[in-house]
This record gives sequence, C-alpha cells and structure tokens, in this order.
Amino acid sequence: MRLKELAEKIGARIVGDGSGEVTGVASVASAGKGNIVFAEDEQNLAAALKSPALAVIAGSFAEKAQTSKALLIVTRPRLGFARTANLLRRNAGQQRGIHPSAVVHSSAKLGNGVSIAANAVVGQAAVGSRSRVDAGCVIGDGVEIGEDCEIYPNVTIYRDSRLGNRVIVHAGAVLGSDGFGYVRDPKSGRHEKFPQIGRLEIEDDVEIGANTTIDRGALEVTRIGRGTKIDNLVHIGHNCQFGEDIIIAAQAGFSGSITIENQVVIGGQVGVGEHARIQEGVLLGGQAGVLPKKIMRGKGVAFWGTPAKPLREYLRGLASLARLSKKG
Repeated sequence: MRLKELAEKIGARIVGDGSGEVTGVASVASAGKGNIVFAEDEQNLAAALKSPALAVIAGSFAEKAQTSKALLIVTRPRLGFARTANLLRRNAGQQRGIHPSAVVHSSAKLGNGVSIAANAVVGQAAVGSRSRVDAGCVIGDGVEIGEDCEIYPNVTIYRDSRLGNRVIVHAGAVLGSDGFGYVRDPKSGRHEKFPQIGRLEIEDDVEIGANTTIDRGALEVTRIGRGTKIDNLVHIGHNCQFGEDIIIAAQAGFSGSITIENQVVIGGQVGVGEHARIQEGVLLGGQAGVLPKKIMRGKGVAFWGTPAKPLREYLRGLASLARLSKKG
C-alpha cells in the first residue's frame, strides 16, 4: 500500500513524498526501509526520524521538523499507528481458497477470497468475503461469519451462531456451546437439562481471546456488542447481554443472564453472579466479585474487592482491618 492511500484511510495529512510503498509497521529500534513507525511526542520524534523507516506517524508537533522522511500527521499518533497495523494486516498476502484436506459442505456459502485451511470442517454455513478459517476449526450448520473475519486454529463455533464483520477469534475458543442450565427433580434428586436452543450473536469488530468460551442463549440469545474486546480464558454464560466497547481481561467469569452496558472495563479474574447488571462506564478491578442480582452504578467509578465496593470504601475497609490487627 502506498503512503498516500494509507494516509487517506487513517485520516492523516502527509508532509513530504507520499509515493513510497509501505511494507509493514515496526518499532523504532527494529524498523526497516519499508516500515512505518510512530512518535507519540516530541521526545521520541528525533529517534524516529533517525531510523531507517519509510515514514513516521506523528502529531502536529512534527510538522516543522527538518527531515526528508515522509510524515503522516494525525491527532493521536498511537491510534493512527494501530489503525495502520490493522489495515496492513488485512491487506497482507495470504493463501486463499480451500485446502485439499478441509471438509466443506456442498451447500456452504463462501464469499470472495475466503480461506479455509487444513483439516477445517465447515458445515452448512456462510463465510463472508476475505474471511479466514484456520487449521482444525469446526464451523457448525447455520453459522454465519461476516466479512474480513479471522478465525484462528482449533476454534469451534456451534450451530446457528452469528459473527459480524471484522471479528477476530483466537485459537481454541468455543462459541455457542450449551449453557449450564438444569432443573432439579425433588423426588429423584436428579438434574434434568434445561433446553439450550437459543443463539449466540457476536457483533462487528469484536475480538475474542484464546480458549475463551461463550454460551448460546437458553431459549433466546446471548449477545456481545460491537467493538467489545475479550481477553484469553474468559467464560461468558448463557443469556448474557454485553454492550459495545467493553474491555474484559483474562480469566474473568460471568454467570448467566448478566447485563453489561457500554464501555465497561473489567479486570482479570473478576467474577459476576447471575442476573447482575453493570451499568455504563463502570470499572471493576482485578479479582472483584459482583454478587447475583447486584446493580453496579457510576460512570467512571472503580469497584474492588468481594463483594465489590467503590475503591475508596474498599481501601477504608482494608485500613480498618490493618488497625484492628495491630491492636490484637
């Protein structure tokens, strides 16, 4: 991709020659001739300009720099660099088509430029244009995968699940499996399986980490909203409704029927009980525990501990315990 085209796509203004061909992104220390680097502030600009890189993504502070190197001027250099990396990754030359060892149902619908790798199994599903299904994946009947998706090795997507566009699913994830729902017979003491016949819907631009599991709805739908990013080893139970632009760190666990509103940030090893509601903009610190049916309120408010409390209240409690232990 040429610099001029790249600048248009990330909303940058070029200072200098825009005809150069971009081969990739790199750090300042490892940059080669076709790479793009970024400088987040004036302190880092000099080193970026001295590197062999083709161009530098920088803020307006770089406009008057004395250099023959092309500059891409943006408001937020780190964000511009991230968008550049994503664009280049999508445009990178990849082997397209169906590997001879893949098993693809005759009625599967594959868009233009789809890649199905070795030993993958695709049922009566639909895979959108330019999407990639890596080695060993199993894509069930009725699954819909949008355009420009990346499904990494050994992912299993159960029947009737739907993924939007530009979804990334890392290795070993399991999407749309049955939820953990049973009804106990008081006479026999046995647990009868409650129907798990709903769906899973993943909206556009979601990223799902390695070995994460997301259950389908019991009778209706589990939904993960647009732009949500889920780390490795996360479990999300049936009927959960997650909003947009949520961040979830590794090893967090969510029971069934939880609602999480937009732009919530959840730390590692957080546990949330069934039917809880986390309102927009809440921050849950690492290892916080939210009790069942609890409502967590306060945009920008950080909660910590088990049961989770506002950070100041949690710290006051720790201080009181410390004082009591000294008296003892």
